Amino acid sequence: MKFYRPLKPFKAISFDLDDTLYDNHPVIKKAEVDFIVYLNNNYPELSELTAHQWGLYKNHVINEHPELAGDVSLCRITILKRIMIIFGIAEYKAIEYAKIAFAEFLRLRSNFSVPTTSLILLTKLAEHYPVIAITNGNVDEKQIGLHDKFKFILKAGGSLKAKPENDLFIEAANRLDIEVSDILHIGDHLISDVFGAQNSGAQAVWLNQHNQPLTGARLLPTVEITHINTLYSLITE
Repeated sequence: MKFYRPLKPFKAISFDLDDTLYDNHPVIKKAEVDFIVYLNNNYPELSELTAHQWGLYKNHVINEHPELAGDVSLCRITILKRIMIIFGIAEYKAIEYAKIAFAEFLRLRSNFSVPTTSLILLTKLAEHYPVIAITNGNVDEKQIGLHDKFKFILKAGGSLKAKPENDLFIEAANRLDIEVSDILHIGDHLISDVFGAQNSGAQAVWLNQHNQPLTGARLLPTVEITHINTLYSLITE
């Protein structure tokens, strides 16, 4: 545990989800592979679609509409519609099929269990503070067993810009009827979590499980920890 500044009193705890409470990288990697197989097998027009082609179309869509990068769900649906139309599916069908395919992707990317240690930690912390989640991702919290672990979960998209923008932190404070400065945010990412929280006025705990350097940090975290379970002793001492 490393302190970069004194930890001030706070009234609520917020968590990032992906790569903070669970290891998301292998999950997403497998989901992307399985999703291409799903598209190949369920839509004859997409039987020859490759992961490389998907990546090219994804980059093209985001270059055209950079705002989609902050809304991962809408971004994927838009890419799906674009690919389906290009590969010969009628637009009216592509609109419907893209929604169906997206639901399958959510199932695939949420096909895992949150570690028991994380679930126990959330339960213990909730005995002391309101515990919420603030995420740029789109995991199905019910499928992974987190739906009843938070007071609420805020996801980027729609009118709420993704972290590191301050929208999600402001919305969280408004819902809790507190100031943003009353929030202690825990996350793994130096920009979206640490900078996002600190720049919004909240305090930030950086979960640095892989001993990454501070290279690229825009603001220092309040505290750096290397294991999520360290939080309980930090917060309840």
